[in-house]
Amino acid sequence: ININGTLLDLSTPKVMGILNITPDSFYDGGKFNSDKKILNQVDKMISQGADMIDIGGYSSRPNAKEVNIDEEIKRVLPAIELIKNKFNDIIISIDTFRSEVAKKAINTGASIINDISAGDLDPEMFNCVAELKVPYIMMHMQGDSKNMQVNPKYEDVNSDIISFFEQKVKYINTKGFKKIIIDPGFGFGKTIEHNYEILKNLKRFKELNLPILVGLSRKSMIYNLLETSAEKALNGTSIANTISLLNGAKILRVHDVKQAVECIRIYIIHQKI
Repeated sequence: ININGTLLDLSTPKVMGILNITPDSFYDGGKFNSDKKILNQVDKMISQGADMIDIGGYSSRPNAKEVNIDEEIKRVLPAIELIKNKFNDIIISIDTFRSEVAKKAINTGASIINDISAGDLDPEMFNCVAELKVPYIMMHMQGDSKNMQVNPKYEDVNSDIISFFEQKVKYINTKGFKKIIIDPGFGFGKTIEHNYEILKNLKRFKELNLPILVGLSRKSMIYNLLETSAEKALNGTSIANTISLLNGAKILRVHDVKQAVECIRIYIIHQKI
């Protein structure tokens, strides 16, 4: 993937560290509420091996409070500027479904757009992406954050999501845009059974010939199954990440960079021997 003229080689899986500039994210909401805390966390993730940092100012957890566009911009732009001033070489991804936020973030120093709605929540997003020509992560979500976990249903969860991506990719390709990464959207409009069905069959998504990102970190599909909490779901996350690597994932989006890097190192040696 070409990022601002630099090639990111995905033949070796990469780690995307999560930085939520939100008060209400399900695991780390409110933790990074000052310049010092933001820089300390980014420094920690980079030193542990993060290849990129994903910054979000709008919590997408089920039933999260709506954040107006001005507030989202006010949260993420200063953080991007702060990080780029201190860590100029780090790749920053902006986690937003709003084209206006995406455009301002890219102009401030971000270089990837990570959209949980694959353009469904903002009809201008695909035009924005085609204009900016930066890599675009499109995630599958059934419904929105208010209703996505209210009885989600599929004919066949994997076939339905692959078909969704095929249509989205075909449409965005008509705009001359091809720098796409796909994310099946674990936990976004899926039951626990749907989530593990996707994880088991992640190899099927390779037929799209696009890099696969997975965001499993400390999610309810892990901690509910293990009858624990997000705070105690790190071991389960590492296991789920390892399964995803064995099934074709190229980017792990995580809260805990060190452990994800270790998963990748073990996966690489496993593939070589």
